Amino acid sequence: MSQAAPQNPVFCALDTVDVRQALEWARAVKPFVGGLKLGMEFFNANGPEGVKAIVALGLPVFLDLKLHDIPNTVAGGIRGLAPLGVAMTNIHASGGFAMMRAAAEEARKAAGARMKILGVTILTSLDQQDLRAVGMVGTPEEQVLRLAQLAKDAGLDGVVCGSREIAPLRAALGREFMLVVPGIRPAGAMLRDQKRVMTPFEARALGADVLVIGRPITAAADPAAAARAIHDELFPRAA
Repeated sequence: MSQAAPQNPVFCALDTVDVRQALEWARAVKPFVGGLKLGMEFFNANGPEGVKAIVALGLPVFLDLKLHDIPNTVAGGIRGLAPLGVAMTNIHASGGFAMMRAAAEEARKAAGARMKILGVTILTSLDQQDLRAVGMVGTPEEQVLRLAQLAKDAGLDGVVCGSREIAPLRAALGREFMLVVPGIRPAGAMLRDQKRVMTPFEARALGADVLVIGRPITAAADPAAAARAIHDELFPRAA
């Protein structure tokens, strides 16, 4: 894993618009995860104050907003997010080099701990047939590599990618480029809307820095127990 990776790579996705529910989940899993993830539904419903309530718990927060607009607008978005204290946010790499460069430069201007900027390559809900339907040629892996290289050249800290792209991205882009991987499912979990998935142990072994895991934890009868089971799979000596 790269030096930027947290000791515990699991970020629990708090996929709800209810701040109280998010806080309940977060407090339950806090001993067993390395961070938390909030999405655009949460942000749209609760705004900056909702994000601050989760940040106040003391775990790193990945604010998953997937910004995509002209360079100046995205830079302004990053400027507005920087004071919230989140560890990471993301933008669509398909927005192009200039947009990514503007976001990276804006993040570096912020005072205090710098928020990392990640590029979104190909959503894990998409497979090759989906890409072909929107006019993209080649495999998902080829498109991911192309966008990830562009993101690195633009100065981003890493990318969000599917689990099957971990190995080729590591080989092409080195150990210091952060790889954040959603679509992680413990063995036996339902796939639902994710088409490119992998278990936590497999993804970490390949070199993923952050493993985003949501419903297998939060939809469990006992979220704390589910988070602990994943932790113990990744760190068996601590079990």
